[in-house]
Amino acid sequence: MFVLALNTATVAALLFAMGGLLASGGVTALEWVMLGLYALTLPWLSIGFWNAVIGLILHRGLSDAAGFVTPQLRREVPDAPLHSRVAIVMPVRNEDPQGAIARFEAVQMDLARTPWGHLFDFHLLSDSSRPEIARREADLVAAWQARAPAVRITHRVRAENTGYKAGNIAEFLHRCGEDYDYFLPLDADSVMSGNAVLRLVRVMEANPELGILQGLVVGRPAESFFTRAFQFGMRHGMRSFTLGSAWWQADCGPYWGHNALIRVAPFRDDCALPVLPGKGPLGGYILSHDQVEATLMRRAGYEVRVLAEEQESYEENPPSLTDFITRELRWCNGNFQYFRLLSTPGLLPMSRVQLVLAILMYVNAPAWMGFILMGALMAGQGTQFDAVPVAYGLGLFAVIMTLNLFPKIMGLAQVMLSRSEAARYGGRWRVLASGAIELVLSMLLAPAVAFSITLFVIGLAFGRRITWSAQTRERSRLGWDEAARMLWPQTLAGALLTVYLGVHAPWAMAFGSPVLLSLTLAIPLAVLTTLPSWGAWSIRTGIFDIPEDRHAERDETPTPVLQAA
Repeated sequence: MFVLALNTATVAALLFAMGGLLASGGVTALEWVMLGLYALTLPWLSIGFWNAVIGLILHRGLSDAAGFVTPQLRREVPDAPLHSRVAIVMPVRNEDPQGAIARFEAVQMDLARTPWGHLFDFHLLSDSSRPEIARREADLVAAWQARAPAVRITHRVRAENTGYKAGNIAEFLHRCGEDYDYFLPLDADSVMSGNAVLRLVRVMEANPELGILQGLVVGRPAESFFTRAFQFGMRHGMRSFTLGSAWWQADCGPYWGHNALIRVAPFRDDCALPVLPGKGPLGGYILSHDQVEATLMRRAGYEVRVLAEEQESYEENPPSLTDFITRELRWCNGNFQYFRLLSTPGLLPMSRVQLVLAILMYVNAPAWMGFILMGALMAGQGTQFDAVPVAYGLGLFAVIMTLNLFPKIMGLAQVMLSRSEAARYGGRWRVLASGAIELVLSMLLAPAVAFSITLFVIGLAFGRRITWSAQTRERSRLGWDEAARMLWPQTLAGALLTVYLGVHAPWAMAFGSPVLLSLTLAIPLAVLTTLPSWGAWSIRTGIFDIPEDRHAERDETPTPVLQAA
């Protein structure tokens, strides 16, 4: 209720401020539409702001902030013996077998260094439809089995990709679930240290009310300039945001689909996903399964909690802008399916809030694009904006941009306020420089991403649906032709908008420059941010370094699981 009050007041204030701005010369029908679109962007903007503020306050004010927001962590007995059988599963479909299985084996090797490695079995759950990939998977698993004869390692290939990843895991649980107390799903780009896995198991064993314990996942060291910038910003944007959200979401927390420990019996028996009726883009099998499974687990009477601190749980981030957009579109399609699930009987109110927030995440982009394009159209017609006070407009613009960037700003502040934490990133000046460059880059790239999501949402209304395919997780660089195939609509829209404003409202180009630059330069930005020379410069200068990048400089050995993977 406290967070609801904060966000209600913030949304009301921002809506009132924009209403006053648009009313300067009288409100037209188009301005009412703009105000409606603007209103749709505000809940996600406000929640991100307050999550970050609350997270930073908790982090700075408490010695054990993660234990405060997730009390179950305090019941863990370090080094306590384990008694549970755990399946670690990796669902794959046409992924690069070499990289995925190397990461999977790295987890097994790290657990083998502990006294409890014998409690874990490893299952590669393949839905690969390409025979050459399936054969390569089989060969690599056989070699792994030969290296670890005492470990139960299995490779199962399904004939059909029924239900996608969720269906893959469901088939495994109905076939093998009786053998295990818990299971831990990994994505093909995931890796966790043995200690991180053992901690999840110990917390789960000490707290029988837990159904899902989701760890905080961070990016692995990377060479691509785009990936390094993305994961640097993501790491700081998620840190305070996740801690703040975990406090008020409490036992109805999120599940991100991987690097989490799950109680087998209730998940198998109570978290089966429905097949949505109809053949349209919102029908059929659910693409974004994870948050739905979290709400069903909570409905079954088990808590879903977040371990909101970094603890050697990693994933790989997209290697280019086009790969990032492709992933976002799949999530967008999946999250929009949640419209069909909001009326699911028995869900807790907070679980329904989680589904609404997941939808709003992708309503935000088309709402902003619509607002911007309508504003540009109005700026070039008549004198409607002549009465708008310039200082008022600039002030509101600055407030909105600050709120949008606040989760990352708070995450950076969390590092900057601690000398020891800043030292892990190479010192405060390096953190400050990396943060400033990443913020500028994210402002340049975000409109291009939002434009792609907007086009995709329009396509959903006409029956377009995303296909389930393997993600591109590694690339040496992005080609100009590939970038142009995906981003030419941004370039065309940016050029037309620039010409339109240049002719009809040159004064508006200063306000719109971040969007105009992002759209017009989308193709070269996408290509340049994957150039090996840019990545090499970033590594050489330490820009976007994360602690895992800096072991050599501190004469330390990387955590064994990262070294092996």
